[in-house]
Amino acid sequence: MLVLFALPVMAENSDSDVAVVEEEVVYDPYRGVDENGRIPRIDKAALVAKPERWRYIPEGRLKPGGFFERFLVSSFLFPIFFANSDVGAGAGVAFTDIDFRAQRRREFMGVFLSYTTKGQQNYVFRWQRWLKHLEVPTGGVLQEERSFVGVSGGYRKTLTRRFFGIGPSTKERQETSYTDQVAFLDLGLSQSLEGLFEDIVIELNIRGEHHWLSEGEVGDAGQTKEEFPQLFAEADPYGLGWLGGGLRWDTRDSQRNPYHGTVLGARVDAALLQKDWNRGVIYRLFGDQLIPVPGLFHNGGGQDEEHPPTDTIALHVESQLSSGDLPFFARPTLGGNRALRGYIAGRWRDDAAWEAATEYRVWVFPRGFTIWRYLRIERLGVAVFYEVGSVAENGIELFQERVRHSYGFSGRFTMERAAIFRADFGFSEDGFNFSAGFGLPF
Repeated sequence: MLVLFALPVMAENSDSDVAVVEEEVVYDPYRGVDENGRIPRIDKAALVAKPERWRYIPEGRLKPGGFFERFLVSSFLFPIFFANSDVGAGAGVAFTDIDFRAQRRREFMGVFLSYTTKGQQNYVFRWQRWLKHLEVPTGGVLQEERSFVGVSGGYRKTLTRRFFGIGPSTKERQETSYTDQVAFLDLGLSQSLEGLFEDIVIELNIRGEHHWLSEGEVGDAGQTKEEFPQLFAEADPYGLGWLGGGLRWDTRDSQRNPYHGTVLGARVDAALLQKDWNRGVIYRLFGDQLIPVPGLFHNGGGQDEEHPPTDTIALHVESQLSSGDLPFFARPTLGGNRALRGYIAGRWRDDAAWEAATEYRVWVFPRGFTIWRYLRIERLGVAVFYEVGSVAENGIELFQERVRHSYGFSGRFTMERAAIFRADFGFSEDGFNFSAGFGLPF
């Protein structure tokens, strides 16, 4: 246990000669948390109407103080080092504060900075504030994940954007590359409704972005500027002003790491402000189903546990359709770390796309381990996945084109339920693809 002592402060009482002494500030990293990382369940039903929608954060994860006083509890600094023949040797740093401004985990701030010897750059920030936040009388807070406001923005210079052309029949040998410089700013709101409509979530956001394209750095690929000159010329430079909105029916028990529930939704993103006064819209329909199953390497915890380890089968389906005028890089795409992970990002692209996926998510080490001081891996797991999908020129032809397949496995670990990291190893007819990211693919 770490104890922080506050010096007694004496204050005069105008009504008497009795001095007031402030109590010592004591931080207990295991208040509300067992030493093995297990979080005992509290009676959330006594505080909120839909307890399964609220995440309990125990007092032991609410250390007071500034960024450095809370280091490795709710503030983190990660050095980044990497090397790649396309982008050079690079270094950077990531600052993340999940209790920004020490408001008992109501706000998040992240800053990510990196630079490489060939000039690839990344300077990005993200801020988010949860709108439904409740103090627990016995210690800790409750947080409803579906309602928040957020701002993100920054500048990126990515040297290795890949482009294979438009359509469902492009060949791997057609690979080209381009460099994409983009400055962007995004303002967003997510809000769950109340009463009879509490399963409904509304999303709104405004995004502005400006792109400057140039030659890519992929050594064994052609140049997009040379192989697709008209598409490239139309997209360089290019500004987009997006207005987006979504509506979904969502019964999942978590937004970032769900174990059961259903989501069905629709979203529209309209690029109303563009170069040459063009207009374009992307329409999206999606659905997920989460099914808890018996654990392979654990007994599933107990009913008295706030976040018991739970193995899950996850199902996902999604369809996108674009209309109007959009630059080639903004059209629906498959490949990368979210959809058809056996293909590299941008492998398939056209005006319409669909994909379906299933994952079997298994926790192998359900209790995790301590790395150093308060820094703890909550649990480790794996997943196997299988995905199908295709792209087409329009919605009528979408399901007539050849279906592409992707499969593979993924390593997962969490710092806590809302902070999940993954590394995906995907396979397809194009070969092997590795991708990594924060959060689940769906």
